Amino acid sequence: MRHTPAAMRGFTLLEVLGALALLALLLLGVYGGVRTATHAVHSGEQAIGRLDEIRSAQQFLRRELAQARAVPLGRTDKGDPIYFTGDAHVMRFVAPLPGYLGQLGPQLQQLKLVPDGKGGSRLEASFALMPPDGSAPHALGEPEVLLEGIRDGSFSYRAPDTAQKAGDWRDQWSDVRAMPRIVRIALRLKGTSNWPELDAPLRVDVSATQGQADLLQGLQRRSPP
Repeated sequence: MRHTPAAMRGFTLLEVLGALALLALLLLGVYGGVRTATHAVHSGEQAIGRLDEIRSAQQFLRRELAQARAVPLGRTDKGDPIYFTGDAHVMRFVAPLPGYLGQLGPQLQQLKLVPDGKGGSRLEASFALMPPDGSAPHALGEPEVLLEGIRDGSFSYRAPDTAQKAGDWRDQWSDVRAMPRIVRIALRLKGTSNWPELDAPLRVDVSATQGQADLLQGLQRRSPP
C-alpha cells in the first residue's frame, strides 16, 4: 500500500467546513459593519435635513414677521381697522412676500398649527392677495407646509412697552389699536430635534402710523379747495 506524501495531501472535509465557517463569520462581521455605517450615514443625513427644515422655517418666520405692515386686514363692527389677530394656534397679519412674489404687493398671511392626524401638528402658512380697492382678499393657492412632525406648540404675543411698565405676554391678541411688539413661537418636535424658541420682533408701530395718517388728513381738511 502506497502512502501519499504529507505535502501532497489535500484538505480534509472538517478543515474545509471550518474554513467556510470562519469565512462566513468574517463576512457577517463585514456586513454588520457596513450596515451600521450605512444606517449612521442615513440617520446623519436625516438629522441634517431636519435641521435645514427647522432653520428655513425660522428664517421665513423672522423675515415675514419683521416685515409686517400696518395695513388693515379687516374691520370691527364699529369700523375700526384690524391690523393683527392671533391666538395660541393661529395668527394673521399683512406683509409682502420675498423675491418676485413681493411684486404682488402686501399679502394677508396666516400662520396656523394644524393637526396632522398622527397625534401631532404641522405648521402651515396661507397667503391671500390684498386688492387695492379694499375688497375681500383672494387666496393664492393651497397652504404651504413650513414644518411637520410637531408634537405640540403655541403662539404668544408681547404687548408694546409703555412709560409705566414693560409689555406683558398674552396667549391671544385682540387689540385693534396696536400690533404686538414681539411674537413668540414655541414648538416641541417629535424625535430628537429641538426647536430653538423663536422671539420675532415686529418693526412697525401702528400708533405712529395712525398719528401720521391723522396729521395728513388734518392738513388735507385745512387746505383750500
